[in-house]
Amino acid sequence: MLLERQPQLQQMDVLLADAVGGRGRVVVVLGEAGAGKTALVEAFASRLDGPCVLRSACEDLSIPDPLGPLHDLARNAQWELPRAIDDRQVQRLPLFSEALDVFEANGPSVLVIEDLHWADDATLDFVRFLGRRIANTHILLLITARTDRSEGQMRVRRALGEIPAGDVVRIDVPLLSESAVLSLAATAERDGDAIYRASAGNAFFVTELLAAEGDGALPASVRDAVLARAEKLSPGARSMLDAVSVFPRRADAWALSGLCGIAAAGQLAECVANGLLEDFGDGYAFRHEIARTAIEMALTPSKRREYNERALAALRENPQVATARLVHHAVEAQNLEVVGELAPAAAREASRVGAHRDAVDYYEVALRYADMLPVEKRAELYEGHAFECHLIGRVDAAMEAQDRARLLRQTLGDRVKEGDSLRCLSRFAYLLGDRGAADRFGQQAVELLETAPDSAELAMAYSNLSQLAMLAERLEDTLSLGGKAVELAERLNRPDILCHALNNVGAAGQWLDFTKGRRDLARSLGIALSGNFQEHAARAFTNCACVEMNRLNFKEAASFLGRGIAYCVENDLATWRDYMRGVQAQLLLRLGLWDDAAAMAHEVVDDEATTPLVRYPSLVALARLRIRRGDPSAEPVLEEMRRFLDKGMELQRLVPFAGVMAELAWLGEGDRGEALHLIALAEGLAPARAVFGELATWRRLLSPESVPGETDGMAEPHRLQLVGDWRAAAALWTSMGAPFERALALLQGDEAARREALDIFEALGARPVAQHVRGLLRQSGVSRIARGPRQATRANQAGLTQRQMEVLQLIERGFSNKKIAAHLTISPKTVDHHVSAVLGKLEAVSRGEAAAAARASGLV
Repeated sequence: MLLERQPQLQQMDVLLADAVGGRGRVVVVLGEAGAGKTALVEAFASRLDGPCVLRSACEDLSIPDPLGPLHDLARNAQWELPRAIDDRQVQRLPLFSEALDVFEANGPSVLVIEDLHWADDATLDFVRFLGRRIANTHILLLITARTDRSEGQMRVRRALGEIPAGDVVRIDVPLLSESAVLSLAATAERDGDAIYRASAGNAFFVTELLAAEGDGALPASVRDAVLARAEKLSPGARSMLDAVSVFPRRADAWALSGLCGIAAAGQLAECVANGLLEDFGDGYAFRHEIARTAIEMALTPSKRREYNERALAALRENPQVATARLVHHAVEAQNLEVVGELAPAAAREASRVGAHRDAVDYYEVALRYADMLPVEKRAELYEGHAFECHLIGRVDAAMEAQDRARLLRQTLGDRVKEGDSLRCLSRFAYLLGDRGAADRFGQQAVELLETAPDSAELAMAYSNLSQLAMLAERLEDTLSLGGKAVELAERLNRPDILCHALNNVGAAGQWLDFTKGRRDLARSLGIALSGNFQEHAARAFTNCACVEMNRLNFKEAASFLGRGIAYCVENDLATWRDYMRGVQAQLLLRLGLWDDAAAMAHEVVDDEATTPLVRYPSLVALARLRIRRGDPSAEPVLEEMRRFLDKGMELQRLVPFAGVMAELAWLGEGDRGEALHLIALAEGLAPARAVFGELATWRRLLSPESVPGETDGMAEPHRLQLVGDWRAAAALWTSMGAPFERALALLQGDEAARREALDIFEALGARPVAQHVRGLLRQSGVSRIARGPRQATRANQAGLTQRQMEVLQLIERGFSNKKIAAHLTISPKTVDHHVSAVLGKLEAVSRGEAAAAARASGLV
């Protein structure tokens, strides 16, 4: 009997009708373990007559099976999904696109993925992929997930947060009310009050307690109730129940026959008859994971190992069984030999489909038992572990693993592999912000590799040094080393190294020949995408975007950033995704979308696992925002930026830091002498005058009497400002959609232009800047200066972004910050930021006052 679930079923019916009409959705059924999520989905599916229902589930394996649910869905759709078990990388986007075509071709479909909180990263990427395209399909993607605060649930939340909000519908499965429990208990002639107290309305708990013996005391817990029912089985059936408990989620019938012999059928039938197992025809499973866990946890350690060893032996007879399942049972059985054999293979499979976090976990399992392996095998494991760690942002762990691999290669006398380890250490050190160590390791790599015959490793070492030179704006070294890498890569037919080297040459070449630099970068990106060289593609997207940002080509930069971030999300490249998010935050700042810029930057900076290098672009955006808004203090952000520069004075970080410090000094809140020194230092390092057009503009604001010098090659709006054509400069900034820069140009003009600049600063919420401009106007003799924005401006609905409007509506409904975060699938810190912005824009001192102001002005 399914009680108190009619509203949820009716909502699902409406959403299915939308999908049948061509408006697909992702429906997330949320509830605590045992709340009845599966029962709700079963009740919904059982009522369907027309739509095709394809079912899948994630399993509670030690490490998830990459794309396991997609394999389930493919089997149900009778589609032969290629498995990632060969030596070639599987390109996931074409694979996901083909899956979408297959599922859509079935007509209106309901795709079910249960227990997404146990999903691997590749499956989450598939959900993101489908979710971003589902609106124009006839597909209803029905997901179940728990509402706990586990890491798995948080990963689900992040994945769903990257799907358009209008395409995701969350359906909560609440606990049963006291009246519902009393009704069920009365039917069974049981003590409803006692059952409600023991179960708190959890549907599975209620069911198990009702199924307990009618006489005697109520079991103290659901675990006790499950165990009490299990004790009534015959010895053979109880052993069978124990055997099934070591299979996460479901045990295949053929595996149980191999594990338990000819008596299996009768023993399984007894377990089914007593309500402990469900018979699915081709397999058996406990009615709920809670029950399975209760039986499994009651096993002695030796029995648990024994059953897992037997399960492993049975499953290995079938070549179609996923490696992930075999590794799970091998780990549980403590079979070190099988773990050593299969875990590295599982890691490689996970990496091929982009499940890099799972690949890291598999490598860590393999390394746990690696002492018995030959030195070369151990070195390979450490190298694989290092590479996967760096892809997911665990660069410290990558450094440690790579250094262990280097020492092992040194022991073997393998100069080529040792040199390649040094090259990797150079890259990882750079990612951690240690420029000195990066240069040292990089040079050592080339010196060692040049003592061996020409190799791909040497070509990559040249390209690495070329990249370091490019990042230091040493153009001649970049082109020379990059040319060596290109020549050797082409001779050795290594397109992956070729695209890496072209990236360096193109990024540096922008200052010498912009058209050729663009062309080299485009070629690099094309090679990376066609060859599925994921990290090289992410880097190419990043440099293409940054080159366009340097030239103030905001539309082109936005295109590269949008494509690049989407690519990184779909391929689980967290490091590059977050770096580009920081650049995107800077672009949003330029375009006057300050609240969006702050939210984007905070998503990166608030993640404590983010490396210093990846944080820096977001720090630049936050520093400028805080200086211009005056709240909160920019000092902590500036200190972090200064510490980064202490480890290596690279121009790409010095230029924005000098600009930030100049802006602070212009407002009278920083050291003018220090700012001018930083500008001079940056100009001394710059390879071309185009680099410091913005800095020259800030120097003119700090020292109006200074001579701009040669302006050829600078971005046009900066050049115009420096030669005094403020009208043309302001018009250019207007056409580019950059309001703050437009206002700075207008400050060079007449009184009307300066008043217009003040209005722009006020509208942007740049209070300290507006206050400073008022002072400048008074000093020049201007009178009757408005004190601040008019009330109509402050109350204008356009002052709130779409996300802030969503937050405001939830505030008005009485949602807490935590509940808003869960509802909108964003982090609590991001909610804090949005709430502060809403209160500031509505000039409210409390949430209640903000809600009242919103109602009074018609905002909600």
